[in-house]
Amino acid sequence: MIGLVVVAIVGALSFAGINYYGVKRLPAGNALMQEIAGAIQEGSDAFVRHEYKIIGCIAVIIAALLMVVVSWYTGAAFLLGAVMSGSAGWIGMKIATIANVRVSNRALETSDIGQTLKVAFRGGSVMGLCVGGFALLGLAIVYLVFGELLGQVRPENLIVVDNWLGINFIPFTMTVSGYALGCSVIAMFDRVGGGIYTKAADMGADLVGKTEAHIPEDDPRNPATIADNVGDNVGDVAGLGADLLESYVGALISCVVLASYLFYIAPEGKAISAGLVRVLLYFPLVFAGIGVLCSMLGIGYLLGKNVSNNPHRELNSSVFAAAGLTVILTGVYCHFSFRAFPAAELKNMGFALGALSPWLAALLGIVSGILIGQLAEYYTSYNFGPTQRVSAASREGTALNITEGMATGMKSVFIPLIVLALAVIGAHALAGLYGVAMAAVGMLSFVVSTVSVDTYGPIADNAGGISEMSKLPAAVREITDELDSVGNTTAAIGKGFAIGSAALASLSLFASFLYSQVSPENVQGFKLELNIINPLILSGALIGAALPYLFSGILIEAVAKAARKMVQEVRRQFQENPGILTGETRPDYRLCIEISSAGALREMKLPALISVLTPILSGFIFGPDFVGGLLIGTTLSAIMLALYTANAGGAWDNAKKYIEHGHHGGKGSDAHSAAVIGDTVGDPLKDTVGPSLDILIKIMAVISLITVSIFQRYNLFDWLFR
Repeated sequence: MIGLVVVAIVGALSFAGINYYGVKRLPAGNALMQEIAGAIQEGSDAFVRHEYKIIGCIAVIIAALLMVVVSWYTGAAFLLGAVMSGSAGWIGMKIATIANVRVSNRALETSDIGQTLKVAFRGGSVMGLCVGGFALLGLAIVYLVFGELLGQVRPENLIVVDNWLGINFIPFTMTVSGYALGCSVIAMFDRVGGGIYTKAADMGADLVGKTEAHIPEDDPRNPATIADNVGDNVGDVAGLGADLLESYVGALISCVVLASYLFYIAPEGKAISAGLVRVLLYFPLVFAGIGVLCSMLGIGYLLGKNVSNNPHRELNSSVFAAAGLTVILTGVYCHFSFRAFPAAELKNMGFALGALSPWLAALLGIVSGILIGQLAEYYTSYNFGPTQRVSAASREGTALNITEGMATGMKSVFIPLIVLALAVIGAHALAGLYGVAMAAVGMLSFVVSTVSVDTYGPIADNAGGISEMSKLPAAVREITDELDSVGNTTAAIGKGFAIGSAALASLSLFASFLYSQVSPENVQGFKLELNIINPLILSGALIGAALPYLFSGILIEAVAKAARKMVQEVRRQFQENPGILTGETRPDYRLCIEISSAGALREMKLPALISVLTPILSGFIFGPDFVGGLLIGTTLSAIMLALYTANAGGAWDNAKKYIEHGHHGGKGSDAHSAAVIGDTVGDPLKDTVGPSLDILIKIMAVISLITVSIFQRYNLFDWLFR
C-alpha cells in the first residue's frame, strides 16, 4: 500500500508540472496585457520573497529550540514541514500570476466561457495538486526515514521515553507533530500576511475608486488596482494553499498520535496487537493517497470533457466525481485492511461496526463537509434568499446593508455547528476518538479537488482586472465576471470545508494533547478526562474564548491601518494629478504595492506570535490544566467566529455583485454605493479574520501537543502552590 502512496505523490506532482507548463505555453495576449500581468507577477514575487525571508529566520529559531529542548528529529521534521508548505504556496502563487493573463486572452480569442473556465481551472489545479503532493511527500519522508529507518513505527518503540530534561513522549508522535507544526507556522504567516495585504489593497481601491471617484472596479486609472490584484495571489492563492495543506496534515497526524497512545495505554484485557497498531498508523496515509489519485481523475475529467457554459455545474461535477470515487475506493481499502483482525480486538479499539468503522466515520466527515459547504453557498450566493435580502436592504442605505449582513452571518453559524456536532457524535460512536480523527481526514480526503476549485477563483478575478485595465471588449469582461462570481461562491464553500475540518482536526488534536500527559508512572491509572469546574481549567476556557476576539481585532486593525494609508495615497494621486482620472496620465502603481507590502509585513508579526506563544507561556505559568481549558475555549469560540465572519463577508460581497448585475438600480446607484461599503466592511472578515482563525486553533493545538510534556514537568504554578 505504500507503493500506492508513492504513485499518488509522483502522479500529483507530475500532473502539477504538466498543467503548469501547459498553461505557461498558452499565448499571453497583447503587449499591454503582458505588461500589466508582469507588474502583478513582479509585485507578488517581491512580497512572497520578503515574507519567506522573515518566516525562514523564525523557522530556523523554532527548529533549533525544538532540537535542543525536545529532540533533534522533532526539529528536523519541523523544517521539513515548513519546506513542504512553503513550496506548495510558492508554486501556486507563481502559476496564478502566469494563468491570469492567459485566461483573459482565451476569453478574447474564443468568447467561450467553457474554454476560458478550463484555462483558469487548469491553473488552479496546480495549486491543488501541489497541496496534496507536497503534504504526502513530507509525510512519506517522515514515515520512511524516521518511522522505518530509525524504527519509530515499530510497535516495540511506541512507548513513552525520557529526553535529557526528563520530558516524556512517544518518539514518532513527536516527530509527526513537529512536521505538522512546520506546516502550521508557514500557514499562519502566509494567511495573516497575505490576508492583510489583499484586504488593505482591496479596501483602498474600493473606498476611493468606486465610492468617491465612481470609476469601475479594476479601472486602470485607480492607483491601487495592481496592488489589489497582487493581493489576490499572495492571500487567496499562497495563503489558501498553505492553510488547507496544514489542515490536511493536522487531520492525518491526529490519527497517528491517537493510535500510538491508545496502543501504549491499553489496559490488560483490552490490548491492541502490534499488527493492528501498524495498520492504524499507516491507514490515514494510504487513505489520503487514494483521495489524491481520485482527485486527479476528477481534475482530468473536467479538463478532458466538452465544458458547457455553466461553470458552477462543471466545477461541482469535478469535485463530486473525486468525492464519489474516494468514498468507493477507500471503502474497499478499509475492508481489506481490517477484515483479518478479530472482532473483539476491533471492539477494544472502539470500532463499533467492525472492519468498516473507520471508513464510515470518514464518510460522516465527507458528508458533513459537503453539507457545510452547501450551507455556506446558501448563505453567501446571490441565487438564494439571505444574500438577496442583504442586497435589497442596500436600497435603504449603508446601515441597513451592514445590519442585514451581520444578521445573515450570525444566523449562518447555527446549522453548520449542528452538522459538526452530529458528525462528532456519530464518528465517535462508530470508531471512538480515532473515528473523530478519521472524520477530519474524510472531509479533507479530496482536498486536491477543493483547493483546485478555490484557486481558480482568484485567477479568474485577476483575469477580470487585466481585461479591464487592458481595455478589452466588454464581452471579455462579462466572461471573466461570470467566472469570478462563481469563484466567490466556491471560495465560500472552501472556507466552510476549512472551518469544518479545522474543528474536527482540533478536537482530535485536543484528545491527543490529553493523552500526551501520560507517563510511565501513571499509565495504568491514566484517565482521559478534563474537570471543567477545576478553577484552572475554567479560567483557561474563559481566556481561550476571548482570545479569538483579541486576535481578530488585531487583524482588522492591521488591515485598517494599511488601508488608511492606501486611501490617503490614492486620494493624493487623484488630487495632485487630475490627468489620472481623465486617462491622460498613468497612475503610480508601485507606491500602492509598497504600502500594502510594508503594512502586511509589519502587521503580520503580532497575531502570528500570539498564536504561537500563548499556549507556551500559559503552560509554563499555569500548567497543562490551564492550557486544556484554553484550547477548549479557543476552539469553540473560534469556530463560531470563523463561520460568522466568512459567511457575513461572503453575503456582503455577493450582495454587491447582485446589484452590479442590474438589480436595485445597478452600478452607480445609491444602493450600489451602500453595497460597496458593506462589501468593504466584510472584506477583512471573510478573507483575513475567518481563514486565520482556522489556523489559530490548529497551531495552538499542535504547539500544546508538542510542549505539554515540558510544561507538565516545569511550570510556575506547581512550583509555587503544589
